[in-house]
Amino acid sequence: MSKFYFLALGQGMEENAKLLIERGAIRGHWVMLQNCHLLTSWLKTLEGIIEGIQKPDKGFRLWLTTMPTDKFPLGILQKSLKVVTEPPDGLGPNVRQNFSKMSDEIFESCPKDEFKQLVYVLSFFHATIQERKKYGKIGWNCKYDFNDGDFRISWRLIHLYLNKAIDNNEENLPWETLRYLIGESMYGGRVTDDWDRRVLNTYLEEFLGEFIFD
Repeated sequence: MSKFYFLALGQGMEENAKLLIERGAIRGHWVMLQNCHLLTSWLKTLEGIIEGIQKPDKGFRLWLTTMPTDKFPLGILQKSLKVVTEPPDGLGPNVRQNFSKMSDEIFESCPKDEFKQLVYVLSFFHATIQERKKYGKIGWNCKYDFNDGDFRISWRLIHLYLNKAIDNNEENLPWETLRYLIGESMYGGRVTDDWDRRVLNTYLEEFLGEFIFD
């Protein structure tokens, strides 16, 4: 019988999560509650549930996964061992980490040679703007949470538009559209300072220059 149980949190899942925790504490289960940031209104109740557990089974473990949020109760954080995913230091390791998320199947799913080149450009761009964060106000005027989700959605946009161009027999690929979607909508959607936006788009235009101006 499995001793590992997991539940993705969302509206209406509060009672199921409570039951999993209480049963797990008695029977020594490992319980994982995913996406706690999607149910922040319930986290204070979760803190009370955890505090109310008396003499749990020695095998009991509770795992909580969350995106960054300032709504997470301090009491839970103080009692927890925290594992945080951080981008690696240096452009090279950062680019390699980005590429490690791409499988051969993904690369082969787009017949355009430009797709692989653009994924490399995107990886280098992502690593560059992440590296600027370590320099504080010298890097960016404001603090931005650029993350793997920005990279993942951006390469999917590239994949979508290049395959769409193939399906429509378009000779001219939509470089300027991709630059706008990635620079202004995806990454740029997080940027609140005009000068930071100018820096970000300058990087992207420089890296994409050989495609846009070819």
